[in-house]
Amino acid sequence: MRQIVLLFAFLCLAQTSNAQLFSKEKIRNLENEDKRRLSWGYYLGFNNMDFNFDYNEDRPDILVDKSVGFNVGLIGNLRIMEYIDLRLEPGLTITTRNLTYDESYFDGIEYTESDLMREVKSTYIYIPLLVKFSSKRLNNFKPFVVGGISTAINLSSNEKNPDDNSSGQFRTKTNMLFYEVGFGIDFYLAFFKFTPSIRGVFAINDEIVPDVDPNSPWTGNINSMKTRGVFINLTFQ
Repeated sequence: MRQIVLLFAFLCLAQTSNAQLFSKEKIRNLENEDKRRLSWGYYLGFNNMDFNFDYNEDRPDILVDKSVGFNVGLIGNLRIMEYIDLRLEPGLTITTRNLTYDESYFDGIEYTESDLMREVKSTYIYIPLLVKFSSKRLNNFKPFVVGGISTAINLSSNEKNPDDNSSGQFRTKTNMLFYEVGFGIDFYLAFFKFTPSIRGVFAINDEIVPDVDPNSPWTGNINSMKTRGVFINLTFQ
């Protein structure tokens, strides 16, 4: 996650330098860009997603090995007021998380090394509805904060699969709700607007599907399992 934040900071600094923000005389690019009622674009980005566990009993934490995932999608922007926009950003989010269980979860149960690990792949059709609050434009850049709610369909959930962890299948729910908050900077270039942004994403509902056995070593001690993560998106409008 630290590497992703550093990458975001580097991109912002590079764009800031390129835009000559400290120049007193500045030609304003795309002068009427923010006056349009409707505007469109697309985004590419990265994600780093985790699970937040709430346990029934005090046992060693389930460790989550995170990896960098990928985001891609479209943007529809509706200008409501001079500094407020409503944004719809449907897209695809792909990520993988590996869970590692402590051996104490299997006390009195025969297990193998493979039983201590579960791979959780997630492919979300991700649909956020966001409100963007912008500052006044300064030369060719404009900072903003953004927040809202999102719905997602996890195509890799296996929620309806009759097999559970006893057969090596870790199941998650298909339909998810999230809230998210973040910030970014609009850079007005000669022919388009470029926007790097970073957002925190937090699940509202529990994502785990319990095993059939209520005392399952994989799900029996989990009261809730909720996704949380960081998105870094590069937007082109």
